[in-house]
Amino acid sequence: MPSRFPVADEFAAHAFSDRGLLQQALTHRSAGARNNERLEFLGDALVNLIVADALYARWPKADEGALTRARAELVRESSLAELARTLRLGEKLSLGPGELKSGGQRRDSILADAFEALVAAIYLDAGFETCRQVVLPWFAPGLEAQPAGKVAKDAKTRLQEWLQARQTPLPEYTLIDATGDEHDRSFRVDCRIAEPPLHAEGAGHSRRAAEQQAAAELLRMLESQRG
Repeated sequence: MPSRFPVADEFAAHAFSDRGLLQQALTHRSAGARNNERLEFLGDALVNLIVADALYARWPKADEGALTRARAELVRESSLAELARTLRLGEKLSLGPGELKSGGQRRDSILADAFEALVAAIYLDAGFETCRQVVLPWFAPGLEAQPAGKVAKDAKTRLQEWLQARQTPLPEYTLIDATGDEHDRSFRVDCRIAEPPLHAEGAGHSRRAAEQQAAAELLRMLESQRG
């Protein structure tokens, strides 16, 4: 009997014919030789293709730069990790004792890898069209949030470019703390630059979101100094 992968109610599920593929997708390399690393490799390509295809169809007048920035935003590690949390992948992962002890089930890199491996497992189990139909709704909120064809550079990129234009050292981001349970994590990050000597804090439900907020605040400080 097919194994149905349980996900949040608002998303479609896939009934696996090959239970072994699902098990492998959720097995970290620390837990055994039959793990998700090869599936992750394939899933990375599939995720990029599915998202690129969706953006290409949605934005017929967008140039390559806008499409590339939007895809990068949607498929970056922290974005995939958030999708993995929505699917509650962390609590389903098979991890070795060391990774379990260090909280590997909450780590962005492990969650993003598992998400990509899951996508590959669906593809191998049922083919590309079924895979696309299952996976694309997971990206729907992110796709809808993108301003059509006009993806602005994020705060971290703008801060880096501001500093590079003045040939000054790049910013340093430091995690201050991370609190809350796996499904409601909050992060605080400090962003610091040397010239001029300034720093700002940011908070968010992912480390990347906190870094973006800190960078945006620092840009506002720099702008106010210029004024």
